[in-house]
Amino acid sequence: MQEVVKFNLKEVKSDLLHAISECSQRGLLHTTKWLAELNYSLKGVKLDAHDLIADISETCQEEDIYTLAKTYFDLKEYDRAAYFTKDCTSPKVRFLHLYSRYLSGEKKKVDDMTDVPPDPMKNDNLKLLCADLRKDHLSSKLDGYGLYLFGVTLKKLQLTKEARDVLVESIHKEPMHWGTWLELAALITDREKLESLCLPKQWMRYFFMAHMYLELQLIDEGLALYCQLQSMGFQKNGYVLAQTAIAVHYRRDVDNAIETFKRIIEEDPYCLDNMDTYSNLLYVKEMKVELAYLAHRATEIDKYRLETCCIVGNYYSLRADHQKAVMYFHRALKMNPQYLSAWTLLGHEFMEMKNTNGAIHSYRQAIGKL
Repeated sequence: MQEVVKFNLKEVKSDLLHAISECSQRGLLHTTKWLAELNYSLKGVKLDAHDLIADISETCQEEDIYTLAKTYFDLKEYDRAAYFTKDCTSPKVRFLHLYSRYLSGEKKKVDDMTDVPPDPMKNDNLKLLCADLRKDHLSSKLDGYGLYLFGVTLKKLQLTKEARDVLVESIHKEPMHWGTWLELAALITDREKLESLCLPKQWMRYFFMAHMYLELQLIDEGLALYCQLQSMGFQKNGYVLAQTAIAVHYRRDVDNAIETFKRIIEEDPYCLDNMDTYSNLLYVKEMKVELAYLAHRATEIDKYRLETCCIVGNYYSLRADHQKAVMYFHRALKMNPQYLSAWTLLGHEFMEMKNTNGAIHSYRQAIGKL
């Protein structure tokens, strides 16, 4: 029997405010945004004064170095950020150093991307970083965020079982970092693995379980959990609504899914998150006017965003302008070669153009990313 979602909204809001600050300071921008959006959903929840007392247990002696390095980090000058923080020992600044090294390697990999993807096992920088993280782990120097980075590095080096254990350890230490839950989710391939996980009894677990139910195609359980989360105060949260729409879409109820996406846009007209999925639904229903409007709006908001390229690609595909559609799906894949949906859509375009080899290559890439 599925458990009932229960949590105290004041505690949730207090957790969120603390985690937003912690993740922001470490440059974990996607989780910071995700948490801030959850927090905004609870804007009607008022905290008492004692709930707002800042946690000042860790005073950082390296604040000046951190302030400088964080400016470099925010401008994607990762090597500079890593250089200035190399001798720092406080958990926050040490994390910024290690994370800068990781992102520097990732950025160079994308910059050097050719038609042949690089072999992750030949990434010397990653192996060096993993060795340093392992040393810190053995000395019990890694906090929840450091463990997250160690888990990600192990995962990249295809040390899957160790990565899973380290990510679970990270979640126990820092359950508010959504990025860790997502990295763990990618390593859970069936219900048995999901049920064998030892997870903390903390409210973020509900968001993870709902996410996993959708990933494992357990649609009824996922939808029920997202409906409960909506009833607990997140009925207008864009992420929860988008996940609900995706679940409804999996049930083949495209009209209802489209209505849910319309509600998201009503609440947040500049949102591009998950709008590529919305464009897929409009494409399936052959809603040319709505798709044209969505493509126009997305281009005005951010023409170089991954989701925008996919939306515009769908728009041209529906107009049977397959050359232009291919161009936009290629553009999306340049930004993120792991973008499964774009590979699939590219395959469809090549089929329309009678380019069988191109289609086979694209579908193979999509299957390889599963």
